[in-house]
Parts: sequence; C-alpha cells; structure tokens
Amino acid sequence: MKCMVVLLACAAAGLAQSCAPQPGAQNLAKSGAVRQSSIYSALYPAEKAIDGIKETNSFTRPCAITAYEKGAWWQVDLRNSYKVGSVVIVNRGDCCSDRLKGAEIRVGNSANNNNQVCATITNISQTTITVCCNGMEGRYLSIVIPGRNEYLQLCEVEVYGEESKNEGQKLCW
Repeated sequence: MKCMVVLLACAAAGLAQSCAPQPGAQNLAKSGAVRQSSIYSALYPAEKAIDGIKETNSFTRPCAITAYEKGAWWQVDLRNSYKVGSVVIVNRGDCCSDRLKGAEIRVGNSANNNNQVCATITNISQTTITVCCNGMEGRYLSIVIPGRNEYLQLCEVEVYGEESKNEGQKLCW
C-alpha cells in the first residue's frame, strides 16, 4: 500500500511539472501582434511584454503597463489557432506585484477577450508564474483583470503550444 501511495505521489508531481515548456520550445507570443486596453505612458507599450527581456524592475527596463482602469487587459494575436499548453508570465518585481493577483488568462478565437478562462492568477509569491492551459485552442491569448480598477503590468509573456490542425473538415462533392 505504501508503494502505491508513493507511486501516485510521484506521478502527481510529474504531472504538475509537465506544464513547463520543453527546452528549445518556440515562444509563440514573440511573433504575435500585441495590444492592450490603454497605456500608462509611452515607455510602457504592449510590445514590452514580448521583447524577450525578463527584467522585473520596471525602472531599469520598462514592462507593459496599462492605465489605472476597470477591466484592464493585454492581448496577443498568435496569427494562427494553437493548442496552448502553457503560459509563462513575468510579473513586476520592484513593487506592486499584487496588482496581478486575480488576473485571468483567456484563450480563444474572439478578438474582444470574451474567451474561456484558462487560469486565474492566485499566487504572486514568485515573479515568474507558469500556468497550464492543457491544450485550450485559440488564436488570441489575453490577460485580463476583471471587475476592479487596476494597472495591468507584465514584464514578459511567453506562450507555448502547438498549431491546431483542422482535421475534421472535409469537402463533399
């Protein structure tokens, strides 16, 4: 019985770790088109979240930051439909990391951010946050702070997955 419990615990730990991107995996967000609900200032455009720089001090290297507003959001158009496996978010580390708490990661084909929720950020104890989307399909990935006035600040966003194949579509003649 003890062996069974240990085996199940090890299997569960392996499943929990399987969400992390594989070494050499392509970050789909880097080649996407980004936009956000507003901009705090010209130093903090949406593109800063996909520039490949994971610096968490916004004064050293600016992050993407929206204005203080209700329902702030950031979005990447992946330009194709993908099965999203994981999303890595680098939060601001110099201050105000709690602003990201409660943010929703949404994946789908709606450009207006009205897509299914992949995950909600509940733990901001680390500056790098990895969430699993378990193959949710979509062209758009959004990070939204629902229901409250807040700044949305993202120092880096990485999206990993595989291209969706529209295999069930057949033409009949």
